[in-house]
Amino acid sequence: MSGDIPSGARALVLTVSDGVAVGARQDESGIALADRLALVGFRVDRRSVSDERALIEAALREAAQDHVFIISTGGTGLTPRDVTPQATLAAIDYEVPGLAEAMRAAGRATTPMADLSRGVVGVIGQSLVVNVPGSPKAAVESLAAIEPTLGHALETLAGPYDHDIGAAEEWAPHADEEAISSAATAVARAPSREDDETDAPTIPPGDPSDPWRDLPKPPD
Repeated sequence: MSGDIPSGARALVLTVSDGVAVGARQDESGIALADRLALVGFRVDRRSVSDERALIEAALREAAQDHVFIISTGGTGLTPRDVTPQATLAAIDYEVPGLAEAMRAAGRATTPMADLSRGVVGVIGQSLVVNVPGSPKAAVESLAAIEPTLGHALETLAGPYDHDIGAAEEWAPHADEEAISSAATAVARAPSREDDETDAPTIPPGDPSDPWRDLPKPPD
């Protein structure tokens, strides 16, 4: 795992299932996820809610108040009752799409059905929120897919941030540094003989060999 889990970090496993919420079904996915999280160093709590968007959203917001990592299991499929992603999108401040893509890519190595998972990863405050499928096997495999970057992600969210105002003031250049920077910029902008003599080929618009062909053409 990239970066250690912060000492004493708390995680919540949120099982989204009508059956588990009313006690009619055992929470196999929640237990499996909790066991794995405990192994990597988390203090783990568990909770279950039914497949109701408002309940899921409220549970996520509440969990983010005292858990740095929240992982939900269930409700990521295509049926009308699968509303975990919608509730998560309503609760988070912003998405972390690369982690969601990593989970689907890992699942795709085993089954193409992994592409049907609509799981979302995002941030509420300083907490990371992850949706995984309801199957115990798929849930644990999804968690394993993001473990290499999980520690670093949590460290980053905990702060302090490089772009805080205080950090920006601390790194403000002095007058002599600004003069050096201006001189370097002037040299970089000065045309060279090599530039004048080089007749670089121009790639015609739409040429499939152009690596930027999918981007908008810049204005003249």
